[in-house]
Order: sequence, then C-alpha cells, then structure tokens
Amino acid sequence: MSLAVLTSRGLSGMQAPEVTVEVHLANGLPSFTIVGLPETEVKESKDRVRAALQNAGFEFPARRITVNLAPADLPKESGRFDLPIALGILAASQQMPADTLDQYEFAGELSLSGELRPIRGALAMTFAMHRRGDKGGQQRAFILPRMNADEAALVGEVRILPADSLLQVCAHFAAHDPGARLDRHIAAPASARPDYPDMAEVKGQAQAKRALEVAAAGGHSLLMVGPPGTGKSMLAARFAGILPPMTDEEALESAAVQSLTSGFSSARWKLRPFRAPHHTASGVALVGGGGTPRPGEISLAHRGVLFLDELPEFNRSVLEVLREPLESGRITISRAARQADFPAQFQLIAAMNPCPCGYLGHASNKCRCTPDLITRYQGRISGPLLDRIDMQIQVGALAHEDLLKQSDGEASADIAQRVAAAAVKQTARQDKSNNLLSGSEIELHCTPDDSGEQLLRTAMTRLNWSARAYHRVLKVARTIADLADAPAISKQHVAEAIQYRRALREQ
Repeated sequence: MSLAVLTSRGLSGMQAPEVTVEVHLANGLPSFTIVGLPETEVKESKDRVRAALQNAGFEFPARRITVNLAPADLPKESGRFDLPIALGILAASQQMPADTLDQYEFAGELSLSGELRPIRGALAMTFAMHRRGDKGGQQRAFILPRMNADEAALVGEVRILPADSLLQVCAHFAAHDPGARLDRHIAAPASARPDYPDMAEVKGQAQAKRALEVAAAGGHSLLMVGPPGTGKSMLAARFAGILPPMTDEEALESAAVQSLTSGFSSARWKLRPFRAPHHTASGVALVGGGGTPRPGEISLAHRGVLFLDELPEFNRSVLEVLREPLESGRITISRAARQADFPAQFQLIAAMNPCPCGYLGHASNKCRCTPDLITRYQGRISGPLLDRIDMQIQVGALAHEDLLKQSDGEASADIAQRVAAAAVKQTARQDKSNNLLSGSEIELHCTPDDSGEQLLRTAMTRLNWSARAYHRVLKVARTIADLADAPAISKQHVAEAIQYRRALREQ
C-alpha cells in the first residue's frame, strides 16, 4: 500500500480540530512535499522526520513523498505532526502494520535521534477527543510524548498511551511481543489542598482582609488604594488562598489554558492561577494575540487571580482592554486569517498609590503633591474601567507602635471556610457566583428590604453612581448577606457594600 491515513489534532484558540494526515508514496524523482497550509515549524518537520527514521534504523523511501494535512484551510503550526508524518511514511512503505491506525490519534515532536519531545496543547487536544466520544464518535486512544502524559490523562475518559521514542510506537503496532505494547497512563491522584501563602502573616489591616473575604466569596473585583508599605501586595498574594476550592471542571479549564503555552505542571493541579504582569506589559501580552493567537495574562489567570500592582503606571490603552473581559469573561482575538476565542473568567485585584509620591493621607505628612497632580495621577484610570471594579477600598498605614503590638491575624484556612460556605449557598440558589448574576437575576435574588433600598437610593443620588455601579453594589450586598447566612439583604448589608464603593473621584 502506498497510501496511509492517520489522525492528529491542530490548535485554534482553545479548540483542537481534527487533522487528517495523508501520506502518499509515488514513483518519480525523490522529493518530500507537505501541503495543507503548513507553517514554518511544520515545513521543517521534513528534515526532522528524515533524520529520525534513519537514526531509528528504518529506511527512508527514495520516492516522491506527498503529505497532505486536511482540512486544507486550517493553518497547521508546531512540531506535533512529526510523529504522525513519520508513522505515515512507515505505513505507506509497508515497514509497519497499518490495519489499526484508525483506532488512534497521534501527536509528538521528533528529535533527530527519534526521541519524542513534548508538545503544547496536549490537554486541549484530549478535551476535543473526549467531546468527540460524547457526541457518539468512536473514542480513539491517544499516543503522545511521555512528558505530556500527566496533563492529558486528567481527562480520564480518554485512553492515553505515552511513548518515549518513535521505536516504542512502532513496537506497539508490530505486536510481536505483548510486553512491547504501550501501557495506558493513569493520572496521579490529586494532592491535598494546595499550599498558599497564609493571610495570618499580614498584621493588622482588618478592614482590607474583610473586603478580600467578601470579594472571594462573591467573585468580585477589588481595587486597594493606599501608601507604599501598607501590605497591599502581601494581601493580594494571599488572596488565592481564601478562594473556594476548585472543582474538577474549573481545574480542567484552567489547566487546558495553561497547556496552550506549555506552562502547565501536574504539581499545580487545582492550584488557583496567580498572574501578576509588570506595568510595562503591552496590550497583546495582557489579552493575547500574535500571528498564531496565544492566550494572554487574562486567560492564563482563568479561574484564578489577575493582580495589577501600580495600576496607574500601566499604559491607559492597555488597561482599557480589560473592560470587555471583565463583563463577559471571554476574549476574542481577531486576525485577518483567523479568529481565536479564549476564556478569561478571572478575579481582578488591583493596587495603587493615592498620588504620585504615594504618601497622600499618610500620618507622616510627607506628601507635597498638588491637587492638580493628584487628579491627573488618579485620572490615568478611566471612569468606565473604574466603574467595572466592584469594590474600591482604602488601605491605611499603621503606626509603628500599633504594628509592633499586632498579633498574627486570622489564618487563611479559617477565612476560606466561611468563603466556601457562602459559595455553596450561591451555587444552591442560582448555580453561579454573585458577580455573574444578570439584570433579571439581580432583581430576583438581590432585592434589599425597604430601609436598605432607601439607603441605596440615597447613596446613588449623592455619589452619582451609574446603573452598573448600582447593580454591582447590590451584588456585593448579596455576598455580605451570604457570609452572614442571612436569607435577605438588610440595611446593614447595604451599608457595608456602600463602604466598599469608595471611588477615587465621582463618575
């Protein structure tokens, strides 16, 4: 047989469409051609495959070799097609059996010696295979490099067969010795609760810790404003440790995004992502992009925390790209030739100084910034973006005497218990966290009592809130009520929610 057909997977955003690898050997002058919209990495596989076959002891056919990667209109990138191309050449030249190839999918980059090197996107590819089986398609086994086995095996319904080299894969199909067949890889059992920095290490700042607890319980975004050295960064670094435990579905979603950048490790399974890009980051670094769209920081923080320190120091145009994903939880990257959609359901925690020197309102009275300088500094954050941040609090500096007297605060584990209990209430009531409630759901679940409604209307009039700000305060009040195990929102809950809406300026 001079034709072999195998199956692999491409990557398009979070999707992993099926790619058919067709290898045909024909008479004529020896040549090696790859068609099907291959990018540079795929075109270079010709040299890797040739060397790998020869160094593994196989004969490289001196014939006209044509490799077609279908569908032809889907761009193909990376070295993941090396393994199926090499196996296709061996099958088409009858150097290995080809009768069971349709029961498998293949992906792996080859070294010149025939060893298999890891690829990116293995978990996304396994997800796609699992969905195919759910829709009634034949569930195939997946042969891939051993270093990708742990992440791929997280989707337990798919049979993962890891291999170290091209020779091991060929021995699996030769089947002369049953002991040479590839064994199914089973994912390692999940460890105990991930180890995060402890909130008890932050002394004082009881109000800020309470605000973080409310934000964690309801999935709300938070801006901390205060002088340098007040613990804003320490609080943010410990925020992930009080979030509700990740469900299996959330952990798989987060791991799949990490897999697209080869950044996933099984040691970080069910560990909330914490991304803290520097203020010099570009818009593309934040939202993703490139010729072949890759996820940015907001997608890598999916189901975790995105911490933006020194918020006004970010380029304003960079901050503005956050407005849409903060509302929708997704980001769509459009290019002339393709479009990629990535999840971006993150919790935004931001920190900033109140003025250029940072000491406005500090007990030392060191600030000499003029009102005009302060206004311009705070004005680097646009009103529409500030309007989308649910909670905005002041983090004051502690006097040296008070700081030395402070004992260790409450441990993250104790706070996390209350947060998890509130999250369970929200799931039972509306099957989502409070920050994701729609307008109609807010009317259904977040209606305060009469005194609370009157207080909220007064605050909205005096502070000139937008409708969005009004709804966000209601959702925060609902979270505060959940933490208090209260079935209804009272005036007390509304008053606390209003205190968490201390905007830098009127909007």
